[in-house]
Parts: sequence; C-alpha cells; structure tokens
Amino acid sequence: QVHLVESGGGSVQPGGSLQLSCVASGWGLTNWHIGWWRQAPGKEREEVSCISKSDGTTYYADSLKGRFTVSRDNAKNTAYLQMSTLKPEDTGVYFCSTVYQCTTRGMGFTPHDYWGKGTQVTVSS
Repeated sequence: QVHLVESGGGSVQPGGSLQLSCVASGWGLTNWHIGWWRQAPGKEREEVSCISKSDGTTYYADSLKGRFTVSRDNAKNTAYLQMSTLKPEDTGVYFCSTVYQCTTRGMGFTPHDYWGKGTQVTVSS
C-alpha cells in the first residue's frame, strides 16, 4: 500500500509557474508509475501527465506539452510536476496517483490504484 500527498499548489497570475510535489509513503515511489490529473470546477477529471517507474518514460496531454514537465526522485519518494506559463484554464485541483500503465501515448489506472487528496491551483489576475 502507498499513501500519496500532494503539495505546492497556490494562487498565481497568468504566465506564472508552480511546482507540485507528490510524496509517497508506505511502499515507496520506486514500485509505481505515477500519474498527474486535474479537475476544474464543474468539469470531469482529466489526465495531465505521467512518468514511468524506472525508464523515465513520460506522457503529457497534448494541450500541456511544452508548458508542464514531470519528473521524479525515487530516493526522495517524490514526483514533481513543474508547471510554467500558467493560464486561467489551468485552474483546478491537481491529483497524483499510481497508474498501472504509463507510455508515451497515455496512461491507465485501475480501481486498485492509489490517489492523493489533491492540491488547489488557481491562475487568476
């Protein structure tokens, strides 16, 4: 079992940057592919990015390529999502989770995957 906690959210102006962290406890990050998701008010949750557990394979939603960067430090049991050139439409709650699959074309999760509780990101002038 793994427990995930996100942090790093906040309020920024358009064009600003934030780095989110996802800290794992329990079995540790090494055993898991990690996905990032977000949910805007009144909208369904959407995938953002993922990073594989070992070979560094990453995936980004098309609309986010070039602005977001996912990384991980297994020694610190932490995954990161660096977000740059933020836009108001990036506003939402950002979640990390374990995912059973992370490829360059997408990611997949099951009911058995673990989720954090999310961190709020607000982009507004």
